Amino acid sequence: MKILAIETSCDETALALVEANGGLRLPHFKVLKNFVSSQIAVHRPWGGVVPNLAKREHLKNLPIIFQIIMKPELKNKKTLRIHQPLFLIPKVEALAVTVGPGLEPALWTGINFAKDLKANYFSSAGQKIPLVGVNHLEGHLYSFLLPGTVNEKVYKKFGLKAIFPAIALIISGGHTVLLCLESLAKWKKLGETRDDAAGEAFDKVARMLGLSYPGGPEVEKAAKKGNPKAILFPRPMFYAKNYDFSFSGLKTAVLYFIRDAKQQMHSNAAKYLSRHSHPFVVSNRDADIAASFQSAVIDVLVAKTIRAVREFHAKSILLSGGVAANKKIRTAFRSESRKIGVYFFAPSIVFNTDNAVMIAAAAYINYLRKKNRSLRAQSNLSL
Repeated sequence: MKILAIETSCDETALALVEANGGLRLPHFKVLKNFVSSQIAVHRPWGGVVPNLAKREHLKNLPIIFQIIMKPELKNKKTLRIHQPLFLIPKVEALAVTVGPGLEPALWTGINFAKDLKANYFSSAGQKIPLVGVNHLEGHLYSFLLPGTVNEKVYKKFGLKAIFPAIALIISGGHTVLLCLESLAKWKKLGETRDDAAGEAFDKVARMLGLSYPGGPEVEKAAKKGNPKAILFPRPMFYAKNYDFSFSGLKTAVLYFIRDAKQQMHSNAAKYLSRHSHPFVVSNRDADIAASFQSAVIDVLVAKTIRAVREFHAKSILLSGGVAANKKIRTAFRSESRKIGVYFFAPSIVFNTDNAVMIAAAAYINYLRKKNRSLRAQSNLSL
């Protein structure tokens, strides 16, 4: 089944043409075309995503990317026969679009564009194809099935029996959710953030340190030069018996540390300048803050996930979401998975951040399950 998927939940305009096969027993996907238009440059001056700007960019980009995705391809001249058409227009058997969660104005642009394609473009071409509404979080959840996934060979060799039951952790700018999956169709939510999501905490700490948007990659970059043991920040809810998360307290601890450090620095600088004529040199403090903060987040994420693996006798850990692109986080999970003897699956870096390929994967599974969501924007849609 060839699926054209659309993703506009936040600040990336993404379309992909994906070939899906294998059914629910062994789903696998071939990426035929994939295009993501980032809006980082548009939102950077504002320090974060502005919903109306995101909507404007989606409206501008969707028709352009669609033309790129559907552009006819010239047939191989070596196999061309006299009466063959020179061009092949990609065949589409289903449409998929993200309906939530996300920014409502952004979601509506994708939904309305998908509806228009179904009603006008494909219908006029004589194609009656289904339009599948997709939960963005399910896209992340199923992204371990995409090409290039860590331990992809294990899945290809043993199939889903090597994966389930599984503990899945989705970490992104807006969500931190821990799940226990019994199958592709059945799961139980174990816990989620009570306040800031992991990615949100990274972004806020980045702003405290004066780093540019998007903050997550900038904190990770700064942390490479710092000592993760330099500052003992709190590990919120580390010992709590539940599987919920909280990062607001950690964020506040970083804020207070930076405030106190600045006061101390100004005091020391005044004393220093009273005795020396050359400038006061700031230490590697910011890098240490970034590294210590990142270490605190990783400790909490890993501890909760590993405890869930043991309690529910899971065979694997599924890590996904934009924050899962962080190399330190991936390394920590890979290491702990090996220690306790379970498989670790995480999509390739390109499929960690928002993309339409994962939306196609979720659409395929939901289509086979005869599960379709209402085609309306649902900004607070949950799993």
